[in-house]
Amino acid sequence: MARLEGLRVAVLASDGFEESELTDPVKALRAEGTQVEIVAPEVKKLQAFRHMDKGSTVQADRKITDANPEDYDALLLPGGALNADFMRVVPEVKRFVKSFNDAGKPMAVICHAPWLLVSAGCVRGRTLTSYHTIQDDIRNAGGNWQDREVVEDRNWVASRQPKDLPAFIKAMTALFERSRTAAAAHH
Repeated sequence: MARLEGLRVAVLASDGFEESELTDPVKALRAEGTQVEIVAPEVKKLQAFRHMDKGSTVQADRKITDANPEDYDALLLPGGALNADFMRVVPEVKRFVKSFNDAGKPMAVICHAPWLLVSAGCVRGRTLTSYHTIQDDIRNAGGNWQDREVVEDRNWVASRQPKDLPAFIKAMTALFERSRTAAAAHH
């Protein structure tokens, strides 16, 4: 049996997400048996970017207004400056992320995605990393920013950029597995 068989993971994304930061973790999660849903502002094909160049497209599965955080066990927030900057002002996205965080559910965030955590009011007192250009935003929101490949803080795992993906995916998978084991012990 795959380590994460049946785990339900929401991936919040819009046009402008960084291609590898969504596709590589999703591929790894599906290989471990998870049920992954791409949740977006609209159900449509989302345009990926490879830094500043257009990449492939990924089909969104569910509209954010139709998604309930209680239906998912874990959350993946891919980066991409356009994606994160757009998503951080969508009220339903902020509510979704805040609900996940308030419930202590595991969240994996990379690159510019911590902007969503900032806008959802979740970073005060937390330690994380991100793409270096948004470190001031994290610090100004009361977070402790660190320049490391992977930073783990309770229910979060964070990484800086695509070159950190191997370490990010390993840490994300381990976090999701630990949280699943802990949840099973409580039932």
